[in-house]
Amino acid sequence: MLLAIGLLTAPTAALADTGGLSAYLKARAADADGRVMIAADQYARALAAAPDDPVVAIRAYREGIEAGDMPLVARAAGVLAKAGVAPADAALFPLAAAARKGDTRATRTAIATLGKGPLVVLAPSLNAWVARAEHRDPGAALATAGEDPVARRFAAETRKRIAAAPARQPLGLAVAQTLAGLAGDLVAGAPSPLAIALAQAAVEADPDYAPARIVLADALAHSDRVDRAMAVLDRVDGTSPSAETAIAKRLEILSVAGRDEAALAIARTRAERQEAVAGDWQRYADLLLTTGDAAAAAQWYGRVLAADRSAPAAARGSWGAWLQYGGALDQAGRWPEARVALRKAVALAPTQPLALNYLGFAQVEHGDDIAGSIRLLERASRLDPANPSVTDSLGWAYHRAGDTRRALPLLERAAQAEPTNAEIGDHLGDAYWSMGRRYEARYAWQAAIVTGDAEERARIAAKIDTGLPIAARR
Repeated sequence: MLLAIGLLTAPTAALADTGGLSAYLKARAADADGRVMIAADQYARALAAAPDDPVVAIRAYREGIEAGDMPLVARAAGVLAKAGVAPADAALFPLAAAARKGDTRATRTAIATLGKGPLVVLAPSLNAWVARAEHRDPGAALATAGEDPVARRFAAETRKRIAAAPARQPLGLAVAQTLAGLAGDLVAGAPSPLAIALAQAAVEADPDYAPARIVLADALAHSDRVDRAMAVLDRVDGTSPSAETAIAKRLEILSVAGRDEAALAIARTRAERQEAVAGDWQRYADLLLTTGDAAAAAQWYGRVLAADRSAPAAARGSWGAWLQYGGALDQAGRWPEARVALRKAVALAPTQPLALNYLGFAQVEHGDDIAGSIRLLERASRLDPANPSVTDSLGWAYHRAGDTRRALPLLERAAQAEPTNAEIGDHLGDAYWSMGRRYEARYAWQAAIVTGDAEERARIAAKIDTGLPIAARR
């Protein structure tokens, strides 16, 4: 959709003749390694050596977008346009530049170019903002959305935003919001050069619109450009209303990238500040829990609870806080305290399947009030019958109570719904073994061992070898 380069896959001989091959190769290596700024610099050198080469130009264009190097983007886009292979998103950057200046005529021209390609779905919304900036009725532009469902959705959202916008909202901000909105939708899917281009254009349209930088960072991280994503988030003003969102995104990106130490260091610094708030403690506790320090997580969740209890009654919504606190205590080996916290969560939210399921399953695992646990899990199942985790918990409770015949259909249904869930597969294997179905038990355990963590794999492997001991068959 984005490129018309077709069969062009290698730079021309002119690159070697002009001495730019070294820069091109360095750029390719840096690009593959995620070193965006170095790659953009080397592609710029290669493009200078071969100024008419569209293969070099397209790589320079994409890397320039990721690096935020707008002169390089413009130069590369010019080469691609001259060769007749400009990508559809090349029109985004003249659009952003014109909107940032408030130049409605140039903005309309850029929208017309954009409207010739797959991004035509944005044209009605963008033209509506131009009409508003020119003190004309935006309704006529929005009416051109036609029957396309995406265009109609954007037009409907734009109509609401125009009605709520201040009278003198800058055109650049309106365009930034529109482009960042589509970029955010795309980021939720696979890594996408278009998402990065849309988000970068949004930043260019209004550099002060912090949500655009957050979306850009997210898009870059999805393409394994983590260091560049961090640099983009560095530009979010700490006093911005989006500052907390930017911090949360930073921690999320680092955590997903496996940079747990960096994420923990940032979260701890923020949590230990004198001016820290409950959100800072919550994020640090979440990271501690996911990185295996349940005891420390419980301490920080306790702080969140203390802050919640001190809030006005109308502002309290603490069943989730009690659930997290109880879960951390349970993982830390402090079951009696965990049980109190989890029961508090259920008391506060008796119709929340998540709370019912956690307490019921935890009690079953600890051999604590199996009959009461079954009642909790049956209630959770009625509230959320399609949830495989709840179905598994209820089946496991029946099995632990000695009613494996009743348990088995539930465990089979849960395993069918989530075949990669090691815990569910493990439970199913135990149930099969208890009923004398040894082959099926080992098959279920073999499936579970594929996706289990190291501890689960070791435990399940022992069962595959020797089966269940008599005491564990119920």
